[in-house]
Parts: sequence; structure tokens; C-alpha cells
Amino acid sequence: MTYCVGLLLNEGIVLLSDTRTNAGLDNIATYRKMFVFEEPGERVITIMTAGSLSVTQTTIARLRERMAGPDADSENCIMKAPTMLKVAEIIGNMLATVRADIDDKLASMRQSASASMIVAGQRRGGGLRMFLIYPEGNFIEATEDTPFLQIGEHKYGKPILDRVVHSGTSLADAKKAVLLSMDSTLRSNLSVGMPLDMAVIEKNTCRITEEQRIEAGDPAFRRMSEAWSNALREAFVKIDV
Repeated sequence: MTYCVGLLLNEGIVLLSDTRTNAGLDNIATYRKMFVFEEPGERVITIMTAGSLSVTQTTIARLRERMAGPDADSENCIMKAPTMLKVAEIIGNMLATVRADIDDKLASMRQSASASMIVAGQRRGGGLRMFLIYPEGNFIEATEDTPFLQIGEHKYGKPILDRVVHSGTSLADAKKAVLLSMDSTLRSNLSVGMPLDMAVIEKNTCRITEEQRIEAGDPAFRRMSEAWSNALREAFVKIDV
């Protein structure tokens, strides 16, 4: 499984993903789940993936082929699309096509494959936008009322986001919120694991302004996790019933 979360804020976008992929208890591996496509100053597109690795890897590979192909245009290439909405449509269509192709191959074994994606970014002249794309290719968009999107094992990390995140949250606090959201998930679900990939897109820069890989045992992450645990324990003790 996996956990990916994206925050759409007035100041920019904050994205975080884990890297654990498992196909059973004895088959655990590390794969990147955050992919960046960037023409600095012109456009930046970030895709985070969850679900069947065969579906997500094939979808990303085909999107890259389209970019390099001689027939790449505004209708089929995310780096030529005129808006982020069109980017989401292109990715949604590709995801649905790949999922259907792989399902056909698995049909004889009565199996199926599924995946979802978070797509976020900005093109010059347009606003920051973020979408959650479902396996069927349809999607929803983050809004001022719902400024965060999650895919994968999202239930453990959602409560803190519900309580502290709003569109006016600063980028510094947003990074703290997604890391604590991930920390809660790591503690409660063994199918989510380190290292973590984090990226920040500041408004109107049209590029990744901060990118970080957080490895297992990272001192800063461990200190933050311990501080959060201590704060929760202290708050719990102080509450009267």
C-alpha cells in the first residue's frame, strides 16, 4: 500500500509520499511514487501514485513517451497542455486506458488492477491546481473548502489535517502538518514506509522550490515525531472527563 498527501494553499503546494510497495508479507520493496515534470518558470507538474505498480509505472512511462513523441501536442502531452485541467484530463484518460489494458490481461486469472493519482502544479498565467484522479479516469479538484487530497492509506493521517489545515496555512506549517500526518500513518500501518519524498511549489514560481528525501532514522523527523507524541500524551493527561 502507500500514503500520499497534497495540500493546496494560498502560498503554494506541499506534497508528501512514502516509497513502500508490497505484494505480500515477504515481498516488500522501495519505489518512488512522486514524479516531477518541470519547465522552470513555464510549468511544473507533479504526480503522486498509489495502487498497482504495474498500472502506475505503465501510465507514467506512456506519459513520458508522449512527451518525446513526434505527435506530441496540446491534446495528448501534459507538457504542452494549455491548462492544468487539461493536464488532469490527459492523465486521467491514460490511467483509465492502462488500467483497462492490464485488467484484460488479468481477466483469465479473475484478478484486476487499480490505481489512483494526485496531480498538482501550475502553468505560467494560470493558478495553482490539484486533482485526485480515480482509476476510471474521472477526477475531483482540491478547493478552498477542501484544501488537501489523499490517496492510499489515508485514514490514519486525516484527523490532523482536518483540524489544522486551511487555505491560509503557511508553507512552514503545511510541511509540519503533512509530516505529522505521515508519522501517524507510519505508526499505524506497516504497509506504509520510509523513505519519504517531499516537494514544495511556491505560488507563481512554476517550479519545484524545495525537494527533500527523508530517510529512515532522519534526526529531524525523529525529533518531530517524539515531540508530537509527548504533546499528545500531555494533552491527554490534562483533559478532564
